[in-house]
Amino acid sequence: MEKLFKVSVGADNQGRRLDKFLADHFEKNFSRVFLQKLLKKGKVLLNGEIPKRHHIVSAGETIEITVPEPEESAILAEDIPLNIVYEDKHLLVVNKPQGMVTHPAPGNYTGTLVNALLAHCKDLSGIGGVSKPGIVHRLDKGTSGLLLVAKTDDAHRKLAEQFKDKTTKRVYLALVDGNVELDNGTVELPIGRSIRDRKKMAVKFDDESSREAITHYKVIKRFGGFTLLECRLGTGRTHQIRVHLSYIGHPILGDEKYGMKGKFKMPMLHAATIGFTHPATKKFMEFSSKPPKEMADVIKSGKL
Repeated sequence: MEKLFKVSVGADNQGRRLDKFLADHFEKNFSRVFLQKLLKKGKVLLNGEIPKRHHIVSAGETIEITVPEPEESAILAEDIPLNIVYEDKHLLVVNKPQGMVTHPAPGNYTGTLVNALLAHCKDLSGIGGVSKPGIVHRLDKGTSGLLLVAKTDDAHRKLAEQFKDKTTKRVYLALVDGNVELDNGTVELPIGRSIRDRKKMAVKFDDESSREAITHYKVIKRFGGFTLLECRLGTGRTHQIRVHLSYIGHPILGDEKYGMKGKFKMPMLHAATIGFTHPATKKFMEFSSKPPKEMADVIKSGKL
């Protein structure tokens, strides 16, 4: 059954682009990509008419969004082993290996975490759309570590709200090129889509498409020529840690996309800890995982 959402533009949102207004207003309910699709399909009406997505909204305008019934997933369930750290009827915490794509996308329609999850779970939340059932957040293909998966729409909304409010705890381990000088630091630089390569992100100033991005880092150990960092996310932008560390001159080892070629085929970046408030019990939960063997061996030996 279709669902209808209706919202009026307030004075505090006067002059904003329609697509950005919708993305912020409905962030707890729908992904930006899903809202863009609704705009393209004419499912968004502005004062009863189909608007342009770059329309500048005015106070008092009325926006109606028609959300169609969820499409039946055409994604193939695949019997792929999963490293499940925690599971209940509301959610899962999965330890994703390096090299596994989080969800199907052009060029990767099989072998993803979602394909594996569909074989493991009968029910996953549908808020992320047909291609992203259960996916509250994602990790890059080359990044290993802990990832939250929602089984119900209610759990998905409440977990997504925590990500938006920055109340989740996310700690990464990164092996980076060079000796990082400061023991602690914060990189606060906006990130947007690269103009030169649309598959990459970049630090971009004075650009409407860029968004605030904050990464906190701490030196765990300097090895002489490379450094082990602990990184905490203040925001969760695409490729954020990779872009920020590359920008300050310390790209992640193995991250060819952002300037660090070498012996490693994938970035030495691991999502080591995740903490969140359980959407049903309201208790704070925290889980940790060890980095993959190749990364662990380098940390132990101190040699590349």
